[in-house]
Amino acid sequence: MFGKLINHLKKDPKTIVFTEGTDPRILEASSRLLAGTFLKPVLLGKEEEIYAAAEDCGYNIRGAEIIDPANYDRMDEMVELFCELRKKKGVTPEQARKILSSSNYFGTMLVKMGVADSLLGGATYSTADTVRPALQLIKTKPGNSIVGSVFILVRPRATGDDEVIAMADCAINIEPSADELVEIAGEAAECAALFGIDPKVAFLSYSTLGSGKGPSVDKMAEAANKAKAKYPNLAIEGEIQFDAAVSPRVARTKCPESPVAGKANTFIFPDINAGNIGYKIAQRLGNFEAYGPVLTGLNAPINDLSRGCNAMEVYSMAIITAALAK
Repeated sequence: MFGKLINHLKKDPKTIVFTEGTDPRILEASSRLLAGTFLKPVLLGKEEEIYAAAEDCGYNIRGAEIIDPANYDRMDEMVELFCELRKKKGVTPEQARKILSSSNYFGTMLVKMGVADSLLGGATYSTADTVRPALQLIKTKPGNSIVGSVFILVRPRATGDDEVIAMADCAINIEPSADELVEIAGEAAECAALFGIDPKVAFLSYSTLGSGKGPSVDKMAEAANKAKAKYPNLAIEGEIQFDAAVSPRVARTKCPESPVAGKANTFIFPDINAGNIGYKIAQRLGNFEAYGPVLTGLNAPINDLSRGCNAMEVYSMAIITAALAK
């Protein structure tokens, strides 16, 4: 899977902001990215501190761009744009400068200004500290009302090619409405396609096409029907149980006419409980590698790391994030 993404980036190299420029995991991942020459890291922090941290760890970061928010030559321009973006909140230039001293806001503004194509944060920040600036400054795509998330799960096969599936929303929206699930599904399918998946979307439930009753069943059925109307070129089924979604044998019994049943690869969960549990079961018991959460619905690719991440996860998520850039 990553070979395809790297080839994509080699044709059109991108830049990615790392908000925590002195973190050893960020430096190790940056060193590896620089060796590949398909993605340029932008490290935030004081130049001398970043180089000292890299030297202490033995990482070569020559070629990375280093930007110190305290000495940025376009800060006046950034402050003016920030105040314009936040004018409804009455943000003053003095307040803007204080806010922009935080690398999560400063890095997000670099993406907004087109200085960088994408951003990856969260090695030391919380998810909220990464998502909040993105919502305030990058904002959602036209026609989108929410930010969602997708996990891409990858499992090697004996044939040599990877099995790749997508699951949403497992990290952001706690109890999405039917309309929000439609939006989540459309973004999940688009994200899945980037990873080589031909999206076959299943709106999951404890019911298959009316076999069960309840508010959650009604919500998933409504969402599936609305999604079919909104995305007529997507293969969509729901509401559908997981076994019917993935097992051809069960599908032949429960919904034999479905173009998705038994072949689903993009799974939409009714709420964050189901989504978070579902992807972790796949990860821990199904031997899938989980990549994400990949944030969807924003005007530019901004993604969040786990604070427990390692350098390899940073490297992988950087490739994924940059590959989402237009």
